[in-house]
Amino acid sequence: QLVESGGGLVQTGGSLRLSCAASGRTSSSYTMGWFRQAPGKEREFVAAITWYDNTYYLDSVKGRFTISRDNAKNMVFLQMNSLKPEDTAVYYCNSVQGVTPRGSWGQGTQVTVSS
Repeated sequence: QLVESGGGLVQTGGSLRLSCAASGRTSSSYTMGWFRQAPGKEREFVAAITWYDNTYYLDSVKGRFTISRDNAKNMVFLQMNSLKPEDTAVYYCNSVQGVTPRGSWGQGTQVTVSS
């Protein structure tokens, strides 16, 4: 089970830190990622971190977002800086293969960036 938290309403240029808690199976053995779905759009890949801490990102968030993990706590994080209105979406975490989600979805956490 994946539980996302940390979303909220921020102004353009603001920051948020999202958290994903994985219960049951450990996330430490998997590549974990963040996805987002904006209103009226398909869910898209945002960032991922491998079990050996390599990271990769959607081009539009490179340099602004940072994914990290705490294997001891079975958690994954997404630090989002310099937020833009186009970052507004519901954010989800999941295990990934490449940029393809592998598991079930949690409830997500809403991020709203006001202009």
